[in-house]
Amino acid sequence: MLNAGGPPPGRILTVDDDGWQRAFDLLLRGPLRLARATLPAMAARGFGRVVFVTSTAVRQPQPDLAASTVLRAAVTSAAKLLSREYADRGITVNCVAPGPTATGRRRDVLTARAERAGIPYEEIDAADVSTVPAGRAGRPEEIGEVIAFLASAAASYVNGTVLTVDGGRTETP
Repeated sequence: MLNAGGPPPGRILTVDDDGWQRAFDLLLRGPLRLARATLPAMAARGFGRVVFVTSTAVRQPQPDLAASTVLRAAVTSAAKLLSREYADRGITVNCVAPGPTATGRRRDVLTARAERAGIPYEEIDAADVSTVPAGRAGRPEEIGEVIAFLASAAASYVNGTVLTVDGGRTETP
């Protein structure tokens, strides 16, 4: 599994060059380095599973998470290219795109939104959850279970896709 935290929140024109570079190194360069270091050995063995953890923002952009949205979309494209290149060697490459998940990162993002709006965190949290048909944020273990499935032999024919895990929130395919 290839996962990196997230860069600080910011809108697309407010992220400065250094912020973009740090986000690029974290979200795109790091996972690609790890893939470059591991895929040849997987190919030599004739088996491997790569799962990139991205975000539903690659399908439904979040304006205040610009760097994350843009660069995770690049990771999604890289995963698709890798999935096609390595499929004939027993390797699958997929993405899991979590939606709102009860993590420290979600709390940080919602706290920043609440502070900008001048309203209590609880109000922002309730508004965010109200957009999820399941009526709640996901649990980290729910994301982990989807990743475990993709890493298993049962998912040997699932390749080059993005599995959205968001309680039904994402509207775009």
